[in-house]
Amino acid sequence: MSDLRKVNIDGMELEVDGAMTLLQACEEAGIEIPRFCYHERLSIAGNCRMCLVEVVGGPPKPAASCAVQIRDMRPGKDGEPPQVKTNSPMVKKAREGVMEFLLINHPLDCPICDQGGECDLQDQAMAYGVDFSRYREPKRAVADMDLGPLVGTHMTRCISCTRCVRFITEVAGMPELGQTGRGEDAEITAYLGQTLESELQGNIIDLCPVGALTSKPYAYTARPWELSKTESIDVMDALGSSIRVDAKGREVMRFLPRNHDGTNEEWISDKTRFVWDGLRRQRLDKPYVRENGKLRAATWPEALEKAAGALKGAKQPVGLVGDLAPTEAIFAMKELIESFGGTTECRTDGAKLPAGNRSGYVGTAAIEDLDDAKSVLLVGTNPRIEAPVLNARIRKGWLKGGQVSVLGAPVDLTYEYTHLGTGRDGLTKDMGHKVGYDVIVVGQGALRGDDGAAVLGAVMKHAEATGAKLMVLHTAASRVGALDVGAVTEGGLPAAMEGADVVYNLGADEIDVPQGAFVIYQGSHGDRGAHRADVILPGAAYTEEQGLFVNTEGRPQLALRASFAPGEAKENWAILRALSAEAGKQLPYDSLAQLRQKMVESVPHLAELDRVPQNDWRAESEGDLGSGDFDVAIHDFYLTNPVARASELMAELSARAKARSQTKVAAE
Repeated sequence: MSDLRKVNIDGMELEVDGAMTLLQACEEAGIEIPRFCYHERLSIAGNCRMCLVEVVGGPPKPAASCAVQIRDMRPGKDGEPPQVKTNSPMVKKAREGVMEFLLINHPLDCPICDQGGECDLQDQAMAYGVDFSRYREPKRAVADMDLGPLVGTHMTRCISCTRCVRFITEVAGMPELGQTGRGEDAEITAYLGQTLESELQGNIIDLCPVGALTSKPYAYTARPWELSKTESIDVMDALGSSIRVDAKGREVMRFLPRNHDGTNEEWISDKTRFVWDGLRRQRLDKPYVRENGKLRAATWPEALEKAAGALKGAKQPVGLVGDLAPTEAIFAMKELIESFGGTTECRTDGAKLPAGNRSGYVGTAAIEDLDDAKSVLLVGTNPRIEAPVLNARIRKGWLKGGQVSVLGAPVDLTYEYTHLGTGRDGLTKDMGHKVGYDVIVVGQGALRGDDGAAVLGAVMKHAEATGAKLMVLHTAASRVGALDVGAVTEGGLPAAMEGADVVYNLGADEIDVPQGAFVIYQGSHGDRGAHRADVILPGAAYTEEQGLFVNTEGRPQLALRASFAPGEAKENWAILRALSAEAGKQLPYDSLAQLRQKMVESVPHLAELDRVPQNDWRAESEGDLGSGDFDVAIHDFYLTNPVARASELMAELSARAKARSQTKVAAE
């Protein structure tokens, strides 16, 4: 039940929820209130005092609007709504005083500060500050701390807003930062001088309102006004986080999160944020053909002719779908391979996902359902490394009092949970239909065994009996889109590969193609798939072409082009269209728009961008469950795809994580 209250802000009367803070009510009225420590997704600290306003009839001093609730305000003496002024002389003087205090110890190094041009302190000093200072004392200096290879520190600039402390403790769930000392000696520091371990630590760079925490890899490479900004979608996991790609010329300089309440709120994982250096290294920028056992550079006509010749002579061609392929390219490859009598397969990790049953390979739950779920069951998944932002949303529900149960390997998820077992035994024992969950999340680790279909059937039966919503947590960004367009073979990968004489590999770098088959590899990086190829057709990466991706909850999303592919590399759908003409089986579309139109005719819900379609429930039949523990879907969070494996920074982070996981031995 909402508790509506009236309030008068700058002579404007409005009715708002009594639980709102004064600052939120001002924003409802369209009035901007300056702030440094307040952030809508973090707890209220009330320690920067920049958001001061005047409460008429209240104490004769300004009030911090971020910490005053509307329901706590007293009405006027005749019962009129409480009155607030945001631009009175008292407020102006108070804000100028606060800004003057903040700048006492702040080094005025804006021209060389990496935050220059996108600094809250800079902007608010211009808007609310004064053009002089009464302080002549020497400024204090604070030693910089080493937080690792991602976050650079210049702690003399810190204004103690504590946003970073609150984020790392509340959202990331790893209390690695804190504030020590009082007054002039107060400083933010890492406990025991350790580096940060969280997979979400990069978000404190965005949260820092000054240049105290900056991006180490991006530092001093570009200014914000030099960058072209493109709104796109992340493909490092299947969450489909909304991102902004900032490019300088042809080079991607950084990734930043965009706000999207349905998927990532305003957080992204460190892999998403810092993988951009992998887009520059080990790139395939020209076609190659294999001669006498060695690959040599070739022209496009030469490479297409050789690939077309192989397809024409194929008895059983097979198309394999990689983890980062856009849905349009998957659809085009499926049509091309089927025109030669072959099949395609996207479940390259062996997951027993049911073809044609969207409630079985996507589920019925939305990501937002996790925020308020009273009880969540995780089956065969470690969301902390499979989708760190999704894990933060599960933690958000846990902080509200929700219960989490885990069926799978015991891991640190940053929140407490009830461990029901490590594998299939727990599934049969604890899945009696007495316990009801709001949301059941099934990971790929539970579906990869020979009895993966039976595991899914047991979970779906339990969900049906208790009214729980089901979510299938994927690890590949392209998987749901590929299943939607039907890129599957009856019997899965083993059935598809049996007898295959030509393999069209669309960026599938996580598997070994058996010897004997002729392999056409189309992808962006010289990874495992390219090493095994007989013909290499260089394709664009996810920032270099428009592409449709469907996230783990079944939401179609559009990734846009932010830069151009290097050298002679082409857009993925265009390569397939050119090859089809060369092979005499020309695909019936000459543009991406025509291809999308044809794809939407086959799969209408792909036209509903950024909406989660309702899936008709159809429980999979139960089968015989095997025994043993569930598989682990991801072994190394930082090295899951060709772009990440090409990144020097991801390699360093992976090595650090490996070193931390090794048991420390005490010196004798």
